[in-house]
Amino acid sequence: MLSMNMLLTSIIVYMVGMLLIGYYAYKRTSNLSDYMLGGRSLGPTVTALSAGASDMSGWLMMGLPGAMYATGLSASWIAIGLTLGAYANWLYVAPRLRTYTEVANNSITIPAYLENRFGDGSRMLRLVSALVIMIFFTFYVSSGLVSGGVLFENTFDMDYRTGLWVVGLVTIAYTLFGGFLAVSWTDAVQGLIMVIALIMVPLVTILTVGGVGETFTTIRSVDPSLLDIFKDTSLLGIISLFAWGLGYFGQPHIIVRFMAITSTKEIKKARSIGMGWMIFSVAGAMFTGLIGIALFAKQGWTIADPETIFIQLGTVLFHPLITGFLLAAILAAIMSTISSQLLVTSSSLTEDIFKTFLKRSASDKELVAVGRLSVLIVAVIAFLLALNKNDTILDLVGYAWAGFGASFGPVILLSLYWKRMNKWGALAGMIAGAVTVIVWTRFDVLKDFLYEMVPGFAASLLAILIVSKLTSEPSKEVAAQFDQYKKASE
Repeated sequence: MLSMNMLLTSIIVYMVGMLLIGYYAYKRTSNLSDYMLGGRSLGPTVTALSAGASDMSGWLMMGLPGAMYATGLSASWIAIGLTLGAYANWLYVAPRLRTYTEVANNSITIPAYLENRFGDGSRMLRLVSALVIMIFFTFYVSSGLVSGGVLFENTFDMDYRTGLWVVGLVTIAYTLFGGFLAVSWTDAVQGLIMVIALIMVPLVTILTVGGVGETFTTIRSVDPSLLDIFKDTSLLGIISLFAWGLGYFGQPHIIVRFMAITSTKEIKKARSIGMGWMIFSVAGAMFTGLIGIALFAKQGWTIADPETIFIQLGTVLFHPLITGFLLAAILAAIMSTISSQLLVTSSSLTEDIFKTFLKRSASDKELVAVGRLSVLIVAVIAFLLALNKNDTILDLVGYAWAGFGASFGPVILLSLYWKRMNKWGALAGMIAGAVTVIVWTRFDVLKDFLYEMVPGFAASLLAILIVSKLTSEPSKEVAAQFDQYKKASE
C-alpha cells in the first residue's frame, strides 16, 4: 500500500507541474498568434526538446521497446529510418520552412502556408489540408489516449477507461488554456524526463543481469536470431520499416515547431540538441526492450503484453518513488504528443475553417475561444475512438504517421525547393497521398506486403510532378514570392 501511494505521489506531482506550466502560459497568451504559434518566440533548446517530445509519443516508451522485446534487433530498422528522417527534416525543411512561412504572409498554420505559398484564391488547398489534419490527428490523439489507459490499467490495476479520463483531462486542461507556449514548455520538460528515464532503465537492467557480456549471452541462449538484424526480414520489409523516416517531412505537429523558432540562425543549435536527444532516447528505448529479454529469461518471468516491458522493468528494479518518475516519463511521452496534436488540429479548425469560411471578421478573443472549444471537440472524438483498444499502439501510430507523411511530406518538400510547383499539383499530391494510405490499409494483403507510407508517398510525389507540369505555371506574384524567399534563405 505504501509503495502504491509513493507511485501515485510521483504521478500527481508530475501532473500538477504540467498544469502549473499551463497556467503560467495562459497568463502569457494574449492573441491568436500567441495561442497558435507562441508569437514565434521559441529558443533553440525549447524548440529541439519540444519537437522531439511531440514527435515521440507513447510509441517510444511502449511501442518500440515492445517491438524489440518481441522480435529482437530486426525491429531496429524502424529506429534507424526515423533517426535519418529526423536529421533530414532538421537539415532540409526546418530553415526553409521558417523563412517561407514568414515571407508567405506570416502563415501560422500549415494549411495557411500552403494557401499563401501557391496563391490559392479558391481556398481549396486550405480546406483539404485542414480536413486531412483533422482526420488523421483524431486517430493519432486516440493512440495516445490508448497508451495512457493501458499505463494506468497495468500499473495501478485501474479500469482502462478511468485511465483514459485521467490522461485526457490533464492534457486537455493545459492545452486548452495555455495554447502553444504551454504545449512547448511542457514538451521541453517532458523531453528531459523521457531521456533521463530511457538512459536509466537499460543501464540498471544491464547491471542487474550481470553486465553487457552476460546480457547478450543470455539473449543468445533464449534465441540467437533475436540478435540478427535481418531476422524474418525481406527487402520489402526493410523498406517498409525504413520508410517511417519519410513521415517526418509531413508531420504538422513537428514542423510547426520549426515555424515558431525565433530565427533561422538558431536552427543549427536546435538541430544538434534535437538529434542528440533523439539518439539517446531511441537507443534507450531499443535497449530497454532487448535487454528486458535477458532479465525476464534469467528470472523465469513471462510478460502478457510486450508493449508494457518498460513499465514492468521500472516496477521490479526501482524504489517506488523512482518507479513513479519512470511512469511519469511514459505519461510525458504520451501527453506531449497528444497536446501538440490537439493544438495543431485546433489551429486548423480555428484559423483554416472558422476564420476562413465562417467568420473572417472574428476578433482575436473570439478565435482563441474557438481554438479552445476545438481542442475539446477533437479530444472528445478521440476519446470515443480510444474506448476500443483492440488495435496496438504501433498500428494506430503507424496509420496516422503514414497519413501525414504521404499527404504532406512531398507537398512540403517540393513547395520549398521547386518553383514550378503550382496549387493544382499540391492539391493532387495531398489527395493522392491521403487516399492511397486510406485505401491501402483497407486490404490486409496490401498492408502486410508493404507499409502504406511507401505507396502513399510515391503516389503523392508523382501526382505533384505530373499535375504541376500538365497545368498552368504559377502566377508572377507566386514566382516573385518564391524568389524573395530564396533570397531570404541565402
